[in-house]
Amino acid sequence: MNKKICLLILLIGFFFTSCKKSDIEYQNSFEKSQQAWLNFKKANNNSYQYTVTGGTWIGRSWETRLSITNGKITQRHFKYTNLDEEFESNIPEDQLEWTENEDELNSHEQTPAAASLTLDEVYETAKNVWLKKQENATTYFKADNDGLISSCGFVENNCMDDCFVGITIAKIEPLNQ
Repeated sequence: MNKKICLLILLIGFFFTSCKKSDIEYQNSFEKSQQAWLNFKKANNNSYQYTVTGGTWIGRSWETRLSITNGKITQRHFKYTNLDEEFESNIPEDQLEWTENEDELNSHEQTPAAASLTLDEVYETAKNVWLKKQENATTYFKADNDGLISSCGFVENNCMDDCFVGITIAKIEPLNQ
């Protein structure tokens, strides 16, 4: 009888210690999306472009298109897609839309343009930052681009305006070479 109780306690202890809790939200969805990304990346020789969208609660919006060739960022194109007249008149025309090529990436610093990241880096940031479980935030993840990441990030509780920390990707497509 004593041996049975010891064995039962050992099995229960093993069961509880072997069940590893995930430290990221949406783990299953994220892993499926990451596998879809790896398949897409391989099928397209790690050459693709994707469009990140952003905006404010007052209606201003913009998009950034990043082009990646053989795993290396080769171009970042930014443009405002919706502006009110007053704001638009205060921005120099060359800041409303611009393109950076490989040798000048990140030369536009004071801009809402998306960071120059490959999708490998986006998935890494999603896993290590945006999807980390947090007590004080609501986390979001969607994979609406044929299974590839489309929205990932979090909003801290009680935040009022423009609080999303993460990325919204409108489109991912193979790069026409």
